Amino acid sequence: MNAYDFDKTIYDGDSTADFYFYCLTHQPRICMWLPYQGWSFLLYVLGIYSKTQFKERFYSFFKSVGNIEETVEKFWDKNISRIKKWYLETSREDDIIISASPEFLLRPACCRLKIKNLIASRVDFNDGKYTGLNCWGEEKVRRLRDEMGDVTYEHFFSDSYSDTPLAELATAQSYIVKGEKLSKWNNKKRGE
Repeated sequence: MNAYDFDKTIYDGDSTADFYFYCLTHQPRICMWLPYQGWSFLLYVLGIYSKTQFKERFYSFFKSVGNIEETVEKFWDKNISRIKKWYLETSREDDIIISASPEFLLRPACCRLKIKNLIASRVDFNDGKYTGLNCWGEEKVRRLRDEMGDVTYEHFFSDSYSDTPLAELATAQSYIVKGEKLSKWNNKKRGE
């Protein structure tokens, strides 16, 4: 069993940002949310909003997307080809994907890739509200334990050192991913 981050790790890009721009292109009415999103981003940068609060406000554009479930499927029709080749060549049926992106956005991609184990941020696609915290950093470990108990995985892959808590749980090796290149995790605390 191996564990993976999703965005910029097995997917070439940020799926949430790509979905936003896909919606903006196909349903331009969502641009009405730009002032609200910009103001929310400023409050996040100033430390007034948490990451979860900012993302909830950013996701407010969901309210203006007609039939969001169908839109997500069409998005993946176009973007599933952005799953990285190295992952497609090494994927296993018992892989675990752990991501900060919304679960409803990643679930269709995981189904297409035959990935059964997905842990991601629980976001309501109707209004962008979270159920729980943004699945990021230490929260990823808590969610993993809550949903899968004391599961172990051999290898962990991510594009970001913010995932060090998950990297430290790998029983064999963790890797940092840059494009199609995999490198051993630099700050692994295993006394190697």
